[in-house]
Amino acid sequence: MKISSKIISPIAEEMKKFGPYYKKNFDTNYALLNVITNYLIRRKGKQMRPMLVFLAAKLNGEVSKATYTAAGLIELLHNATLIHDDVVDETYQRRGFFSINALWKSKIAVLVGDYFLAMGLIKSLEENQTDLLHIISTAVKEMSEGELLQFEKSRNLSINEEVYYEIIRKKTATLIAACTSAGAHSVGASKENRAKMHEFGMNLGIAFQIRDDLLDYEQTNFAGKPTGNDLKEKKMTLPLIYVLSKQSSKDRKQIIRTIRKHHKNEKKIAPILEFVKQQGGIDYARQKMTEYRNKALDILNTYPESDAREGLKELVIFTTTRKG
Repeated sequence: MKISSKIISPIAEEMKKFGPYYKKNFDTNYALLNVITNYLIRRKGKQMRPMLVFLAAKLNGEVSKATYTAAGLIELLHNATLIHDDVVDETYQRRGFFSINALWKSKIAVLVGDYFLAMGLIKSLEENQTDLLHIISTAVKEMSEGELLQFEKSRNLSINEEVYYEIIRKKTATLIAACTSAGAHSVGASKENRAKMHEFGMNLGIAFQIRDDLLDYEQTNFAGKPTGNDLKEKKMTLPLIYVLSKQSSKDRKQIIRTIRKHHKNEKKIAPILEFVKQQGGIDYARQKMTEYRNKALDILNTYPESDAREGLKELVIFTTTRKG
């Protein structure tokens, strides 16, 4: 699903300049590092996070040098966390490309992730952007906490709805909120507007993650069945959490026992996926996603009409309707 021109057009010039600006971070004297970073730059995704920074900046003022610093810093730290996640999860492909740990082994991947983190720190300090560094470092800290919380709870499959929201707030929403609040901060927005953009990003991030969880029930394998990848990894997401909360203690324990013992067995997992659909888990998750999407849109409606506001609205809609 392609990004709409309504999202891109308000920041087309900024995104065009951002590519070379970002690439300058990786001109080094080390051949292996250059090969790896060039590979990463070539396989770039939709660059939603830099887009959010520039759109939030334009919504609140005029894009400045600090805005480019914020977008670059977030992209560096985001890529660092993705590289480290691939190592932790033993993931060998991302968006159809081989991961760094698949091509150059885990030790090198960890070092490259560390390099990205260090570059982000250096860049912000060189440009005296300690406030931006604080916003984004806080997000990375919370992302790590979210990953650890999910790992802790997934061991005994004890995630309820409250814990689920805490995990996705920390794992996903906090970085998106950092994008929007950093964008606003970079153009000197008021404290009130920075807080408003942070809240907007939080709501968008939660809606984004619920949509991601729903995709696991919508995307199918070669046999035309849901992939169930989250269950294969013993990840408890909102559709299942909701359905489990409605079951008797006996039935809930039986489902959890099946997931614990047979999470990698597609035939054993398939009936659970179907049961979640039949019991309203998908509909409930969509309803919650829509609630958070609408909260984000309500915040945007407090701003005057502008191309940046329409771009952000389109991005909210794209996030909650995407097919992958």
